[in-house]
Amino acid sequence: MKQKLNLFDFTMIVVGLVIGMGIFRTAATSAKAANDPNLFFIAWIIGGFVAFCGALTYAEIGSRFPVTGGYFRIFSYAYHPSIAFSINCIILISNAASLSGVALIGAGYIGQVLFEGGATDAVKVSIAIFAIILFYCINLLGLKMSAKTQNILMLIKISMLLMLVAALFVPSTHYSGPIDTTGAPTNFMDTVKALGIALVAVSFTYGGYQQTINFGSEVDKPSKNIPRGIFFGIAIIISLYLQVNFSYYKVLGFDDLRSKNEIAKVVASKLFGETGGNVFSALLFLSVLAYVNALLMSNPRVMFAMSEDGVLPKMFQQKSKKRDVLVVSLTTFAAMCIVILFFADTFDKILSFTIFLDCFGMATSAGAIFMLRKRTKHLDGTGIYSMKLYPLLPIIFICAYSFVGISIAIDQPMTALTGVGVLAAFMVLYFATRKPKNDQNVQVSDTTKAS
Repeated sequence: MKQKLNLFDFTMIVVGLVIGMGIFRTAATSAKAANDPNLFFIAWIIGGFVAFCGALTYAEIGSRFPVTGGYFRIFSYAYHPSIAFSINCIILISNAASLSGVALIGAGYIGQVLFEGGATDAVKVSIAIFAIILFYCINLLGLKMSAKTQNILMLIKISMLLMLVAALFVPSTHYSGPIDTTGAPTNFMDTVKALGIALVAVSFTYGGYQQTINFGSEVDKPSKNIPRGIFFGIAIIISLYLQVNFSYYKVLGFDDLRSKNEIAKVVASKLFGETGGNVFSALLFLSVLAYVNALLMSNPRVMFAMSEDGVLPKMFQQKSKKRDVLVVSLTTFAAMCIVILFFADTFDKILSFTIFLDCFGMATSAGAIFMLRKRTKHLDGTGIYSMKLYPLLPIIFICAYSFVGISIAIDQPMTALTGVGVLAAFMVLYFATRKPKNDQNVQVSDTTKAS
């Protein structure tokens, strides 16, 4: 029988796709951008609300369109294959870059434990490559093995976040000095600009749940378990994020929060001592591995869908007969991550570029719900999930990511131009390599699959 993901498996994948390295790093980035404690927490609350709107939107998309590689197919179905090809290519690149950057940061944490004075850049790259290869091999063992590994790693990661939250209940660790709000915005326009830049890091930290629709028919009872898994997963994430950020603020104070990068280790050291901080760093590396594993599970399924629809070569459809693993797609994506490791720059640069690219994908993929509602009316009343407050929730979600994208374009115009250029290049590549006869009836075939 084909391997299926149950509700718990799928919920842990949702949590694993979202909680990567972000919550252990980007709180400092968003605090620095906000320059005001109130605006900092407002950004995280807005980010959580937007994520909730997006989660419900993708829950309905996944329920109405439960196919493997759904994040590619919804673009073909609702828009045009050229848009599907272009956006999913840049998303694959940004996901590979995110995975590589996160693995590199995790290698830096474990390097502090293994080597006195920390690891060299070459050693960090070697550790990151080892992590990618290790979980590449685990994914070759099949979907259920990957899911079981993900469950274990996510339980470790959630336990770490709860340890950070525990600092709230230890008053001796709390910061008692004055709150420094130097540089806080003083007028409306400055406040809007600061909020937009703060939301870049927040959006990165909350993002990832949209990829859950890639699993589609591989989920047991997808019309029920996809929306439930996304809802439960995002509820866990919002709760943990808000509590952890409040813990950072209470223990470090706002000035240290916005000036230190390794904030999670500092909190753990205050709570458990220097040895405890080192143990936390080691466990943090395991949390990074959960993110690596989740992306290695998700992205090859997008490549499979693109191959099935003829926009990538047929070899990307190849599966191992024994374990039903997408061998070529998995190998290609893992190789992309390793290659990017040798060209990775700073995490902050990767962050802005990744989020700008994701703004295209998030806004347009969420917009597909309007077309899906029209084309799948025959599914209404058959047990599929339909969100309440439609169309308000997807509109809020789309507007929020448009605002983040515009904020990046204003703050870093070259990053925005590069992202638009990459998108345009893939669009040109699609039409330059596509045979006219293969471009026919794609949406018709997708309509049949959705039915």
